[in-house]
Amino acid sequence: MPKSPLNMPCTGGHANTGGDALAAHPEEHWYRPDIPRQTLKQLMKRSDAEGLKNFGLWIALLLASGAAAFYSWGTWWAVPAFFVYGTIYCSSDARWHELAHGTPFKTPRLNSVFYQLCSFMTIREATLWRWSHARHHTHTIMVGRDPEIQVCRPPQLITILLDFFYLISGSTEIAKTVRHACASISPEVADFVPVTERRKMIWISRLYVAVMAAMIGWCFVIHSILPLLFVWTPRFYCGWFHQTLGLTQHAGMAMNVADHRLNTRTVYINPVFAFLYMNMQYHIEHHLLPMVPYHALPKLHEAIKAETPPAYPGLWSVYREMVPTLIRQRRDRSHFIHRQVPRHESMRSAI
Repeated sequence: MPKSPLNMPCTGGHANTGGDALAAHPEEHWYRPDIPRQTLKQLMKRSDAEGLKNFGLWIALLLASGAAAFYSWGTWWAVPAFFVYGTIYCSSDARWHELAHGTPFKTPRLNSVFYQLCSFMTIREATLWRWSHARHHTHTIMVGRDPEIQVCRPPQLITILLDFFYLISGSTEIAKTVRHACASISPEVADFVPVTERRKMIWISRLYVAVMAAMIGWCFVIHSILPLLFVWTPRFYCGWFHQTLGLTQHAGMAMNVADHRLNTRTVYINPVFAFLYMNMQYHIEHHLLPMVPYHALPKLHEAIKAETPPAYPGLWSVYREMVPTLIRQRRDRSHFIHRQVPRHESMRSAI
């Protein structure tokens, strides 16, 4: 079958990013919001105080819930305790993401240290995913260019469901890490990770493998899986948190259109989820101006609200629209969710 924007190989994770796909989108002129320079300057200010307050609370909650899980081990109380711990642990994925932009802290060193920690926790090799995410923002939901398209067409519904336990994406990331630890790099990864960064990627992958091998060895020595329940496995047994919120970002939206208002969602969520998700529910705003820190996204939302589609009032409103769309896309790849924007520009290449 010839390659086209409709049938380009795309299975989630790191999708095909080859030359045929690049030829399919020779130009991208992305929409930019109309916002006063002085306002934008204020919104882009980074703050160590804000970052330390947020990460300090997260670490405290992680330690407290981890202690409760540890001391409840061997009783039925361990089930809710590990559920709470695992959910808080999975906030590392949102934190990895924000740290990749270097915006939570004003001090670069703090961003770097926490980025490495959260990348390991959420099973995203730090070098690979820094470059992958840069490509995602440069070519958001451009089939063949964006290596982070979570839901392709036709959607793999079983894969989506299994990833509520991180079974597909998680196993893929672990296999990729092991492969990179063996210095084997696929053409897809080589397409966006510069040659100068690949050695670093290989050695960080080896560190991940060594740490987890030591953890598994520890489990054998003490004849208990308890140590593993605190590292990496929370991404699986509490994978529901990231998947539930992650799907709201782009699934079912337009592809191959240079307007984040049409391929991305903003949705209102409760304060607890907003804290754990680091305000990434303001996802249109984040993509329009990715250098605005997480704590300023609500203000950015208010500043550009007149230029964007109305935010979804809650998760239910997203899923009520998204689920039927994904089911229909199984038989009709051209179908997608149309969002009306106040200053609607022609969807030159929307599909």
